[in-house]
Amino acid sequence: MADRPNIIFIITDQQRFDTIAELGFPHMETPHLDRLVREGTTLTNCHVTAASCAPSRASLFTGYYPHTTGVLKNADLWQHSWIESLNESGYRCVNIGKMHTYPYHTPLGFHERYVVENKDRYLEERYYFDEWDKALRARGLVKQQREQYRTRDDYQEALGAFLWELPEDLHSDMFVGEMAKWWIDSYPQTEPLFLQIGFPGPHPPYDPTPEYAEKYLDKELPLLEVTQEELDNQPAAFKELRQHNNEVDHDSVVLDLNPTEEQRHRQRAYYLANVTMIDQKVGEILESLERKGYLENSVVIFTSDHGDCLTDHGHSQKWTMYDIITRMPTIVWSPGRFEAGRRYDGLCSQFDLGPMILELAGITPPADMEAQSLLPVLEGKDAPEREYVFAEQAKDGILTGTEFMTMVRSRDWKLVHFLGEDDGQLFDLKADPDEVVNLWNSDDPEHVARKRELLDALREWRMESQLKTKDLFAQHR
Repeated sequence: MADRPNIIFIITDQQRFDTIAELGFPHMETPHLDRLVREGTTLTNCHVTAASCAPSRASLFTGYYPHTTGVLKNADLWQHSWIESLNESGYRCVNIGKMHTYPYHTPLGFHERYVVENKDRYLEERYYFDEWDKALRARGLVKQQREQYRTRDDYQEALGAFLWELPEDLHSDMFVGEMAKWWIDSYPQTEPLFLQIGFPGPHPPYDPTPEYAEKYLDKELPLLEVTQEELDNQPAAFKELRQHNNEVDHDSVVLDLNPTEEQRHRQRAYYLANVTMIDQKVGEILESLERKGYLENSVVIFTSDHGDCLTDHGHSQKWTMYDIITRMPTIVWSPGRFEAGRRYDGLCSQFDLGPMILELAGITPPADMEAQSLLPVLEGKDAPEREYVFAEQAKDGILTGTEFMTMVRSRDWKLVHFLGEDDGQLFDLKADPDEVVNLWNSDDPEHVARKRELLDALREWRMESQLKTKDLFAQHR
């Protein structure tokens, strides 16, 4: 197993699919991610299993659905992952940046952790000082954060968009990128490497430096029209979510319930500028990996943990089940190992990357793992795509209007179910790819049939999941 590949797993936080130029979004400036797309395989219909950070990541790094892991919201206990198997098999396992475990510093299977968490922690471990906090303190600086932003005259209208005014190298994404380069350049190559690099951006506050912001402020950017009809037909839980995000400034974002085009454009520009800052560091990380000889036998994976509405559909951040939240940019790059420039549009779940990584490392995934390896897909073999993908989100401090929300999506249809509620969402994705026409209450026979089909699929999935994982915790009985 001496020729096992190095695995470089780069994960951003809250990055939408429509943020990479090479994937059909020419307003973006992402030359290094474009390179990964051109030289790698992109999974263009890959969906996360949860609508917020920790549940999504715990599912990704265990291979089980959130209802199985029990990590249903941020700050739920999460201390184990398949990284422990990589560790035990001889990989050097290193985390630099965000993972969102809880506790934040739990080993999770890593030999080394250089933890950098949310940019603006206010309620959740506000006084946990991570590597970024320490670096700022060593320079005698105070991190830009909510208490400062709240003093600004434009705070209520800014939608979480604020320029980074401290030194550029201390911006969270620049800091993580530089730390990753430092580790790669410093650590002597011995064992095969599993390196997880977690960028805190483009999660809010949306905080590019002026130079990067300027690139997008002058661009015409696509903004999805939000109509009153769409808002009126949203489920009660989403109406409450809008009101909550208007009244409570999570991550320094105050949702204006009726923002102007100028407000929306500025927020979008700052968000996309954050993506370009990350892209710059991805390019530099690739240079460091090549300089140190890692890329001769490496698999580089790039993805994110969920998306961001950015006022599309009238919503702020995540906690909904639109494709702009669940559909992830997911690229697997390994020249000579996987086909270059390939776009695989089969329906898949992001946590399917987990068993793929284990198999690349020569490890057999557990038989009860709910994720299904994507390795056959990447190798061009005749592998069936998923008929459905699923995502979940429990009630938390933000999504307060429902106890539990579940999404099921096929190629052409999507249903969002709210536990114990009469309303929900049903979308015909072929006729309505932007998901603005809610057909939940339609009496059209086709819509009624599709609704029943997807509700049946939800029921069967949960029962199958329960059966498959029945022995997962047998040793604890």
